Amino acid sequence: MPTQTTYQIADKIFHSRLLLGTGKYPSHETMRSAHEASGTEMVTVAIRRIDLAAPKGESLLDFVDREKIALLPNTAACFTAEDAIKTARLARQALETNWIKLEVIGDEKTLFPDVGATLKAAEVLVKEGFVVLPYTLDDPVACRQFEELGCAAVMPLAAPIGSGLGIRNPYNLRIILEQAKVPVIVDAGVGCASDAAVAMELGCTAILMNTAVAGARDPVAMAQAMKLATQAGRLSFEAGRIPKKLHASASSPLEGLVVGS
Repeated sequence: MPTQTTYQIADKIFHSRLLLGTGKYPSHETMRSAHEASGTEMVTVAIRRIDLAAPKGESLLDFVDREKIALLPNTAACFTAEDAIKTARLARQALETNWIKLEVIGDEKTLFPDVGATLKAAEVLVKEGFVVLPYTLDDPVACRQFEELGCAAVMPLAAPIGSGLGIRNPYNLRIILEQAKVPVIVDAGVGCASDAAVAMELGCTAILMNTAVAGARDPVAMAQAMKLATQAGRLSFEAGRIPKKLHASASSPLEGLVVGS
């Protein structure tokens, strides 16, 4: 069972609230070092972009510590529900996991998801026994629909994939968090550590990022920064912020002051 410092998705318990990707790194070695620095326990893998027949030691998968890090295959580069379903089935067979990050892209330029097609694919995959984590818009209605279909979590974007714009609509995320009974994982758009902290201070269960780390000048240092920011943001959320006020409120009360003669 999850504790105060852990959380659960489907049948897995996690300690780290930071999920990372495996693409865009300068090298596989750098990726492995960044994963280690981040403390992540799950990384995404684009099943359509890896060579499953690569010789031992040359595949991206050989640089993921499978004893510490679970794989979350995704359906990146799929533009129809049918393609996403086929890709998920391939991932289950090739990687021996029924977990899938479901992506059905609706627009090639913005990489925004096609929510209708994603819902269609999710319905099929849930019935086939997949643990489905759908990438979707920061739309409370869509997130509720995914949850009602039986998805194990919802993954609303913070901003367009790879944009680094940070949390564009915290108010929608707050509504999603208020209604959700499954984990809410912010996905896409984070650019720096403060973005990660903001997401966690809102109360998000976890955060998934790739470009912000892989594309940084020093990916390993950024991975560590994101780890610390995620931890700090979560602790801040649990501690409870003070209410915002228009006027000042003295830290030391005025009552009881010694008045000089």
